[in-house]
Amino acid sequence: MQNFDYRNPTHIVFGQDRLAELDQLVPQDAKVLVLYGGGSVKRFGTLDKVLAGLGNRTVVEFAGIEPNPQFDTLMKAVHIARDEQVDFLLAVGGGSVMDGTKFIAAAVPFEGDEATLLQHGFAPLPIDRALPLATVATLPATGSEMNMGAVVSYQGGKFPVMSPLLFPQFSVLDPSLTFSLPPVQVANGVVDAFVHVVEQYVTYPADAMVQDRTAEGILKSLIEVGPVTLAEPENYNARANLMWSATCALNGFIGSGVPHDWATHMIGHELTALFGVDHAQSLAIVLPSLWALRKDKKRAKLLQYAERVWDITEGTDDERIDAAIAKTRAFFESLGVKTRLADYGIGRDQIDSVVQALEAHGMVALSETGDLTLDVSRAILEHAHS
Repeated sequence: MQNFDYRNPTHIVFGQDRLAELDQLVPQDAKVLVLYGGGSVKRFGTLDKVLAGLGNRTVVEFAGIEPNPQFDTLMKAVHIARDEQVDFLLAVGGGSVMDGTKFIAAAVPFEGDEATLLQHGFAPLPIDRALPLATVATLPATGSEMNMGAVVSYQGGKFPVMSPLLFPQFSVLDPSLTFSLPPVQVANGVVDAFVHVVEQYVTYPADAMVQDRTAEGILKSLIEVGPVTLAEPENYNARANLMWSATCALNGFIGSGVPHDWATHMIGHELTALFGVDHAQSLAIVLPSLWALRKDKKRAKLLQYAERVWDITEGTDDERIDAAIAKTRAFFESLGVKTRLADYGIGRDQIDSVVQALEAHGMVALSETGDLTLDVSRAILEHAHS
């Protein structure tokens, strides 16, 4: 097992009808900026419950944080937060709203060009203060409710933003708030959480028994509850297990002391930026093909994945690996998430533009071993076409 430091200060408030507790969770004298996306939190009454839970505090609202939150949109909220002198941020929504709120928390007290906050990759931001923030999660997918990371879109690229100061102080996770989600968002959430897990698990062995077994448990849970929660959207127990699986997929625990491979995300980000493919859809396109072409690099963990997650024990090593990859692709497809570029109208002649974007954004040495070159990325995309 590799050396690691692990700390997660986020207080999780899990369960039904917990929004009334906001009055105890938010500092009594706070001036709160409530941030959300489109109209769904208003349409389904979530925003009204949040505002009621905040009691008599002064509240300012900011609406319109879009999927793949845009820097320019977030800067509008930054200026409002400064002008109104808010001192607490509350994100109400899915991963994009939470991610955008984290950037805003870092940007409001920042003295300098806020765009430079997007230049640090996965390294912690060089900041010593940020506004305190919390979240009310309405979409189980990204795990942003319990980690210190965010992704912000800027000038056609997607940029990570990381800092221990951006852990939410608390996150309210009420599975019943997700009952009204469209099926495509639920399916995307299952895929997103699944890929978060395997990019910390299907790398190379590190003898991290607890992390591996926990990762496998999350994967098996997603395989079990994903179809159920799509078929029965108000099945509370299924939705609760999906929500907690998505949170645990990226709260840092299973990734402690083990190698990570975020190549699927990095390639997928370019598909989203160039073609508007949903984030999770981009992951479903890339992952099976990446594994197919990188199976010699990931052989030991793919065999472990095949046996422990899919119960595949018969056949040669290659046959078991191929069967596990096929099972993964079939699982995504069973949720209604297509796994080929052609399914989204992306032609082979457009692969060049993806490779060029990867090069422009410095994504030239990806994977847990740093040897996934642009040529390999191109081969993955060609394999993923049809």
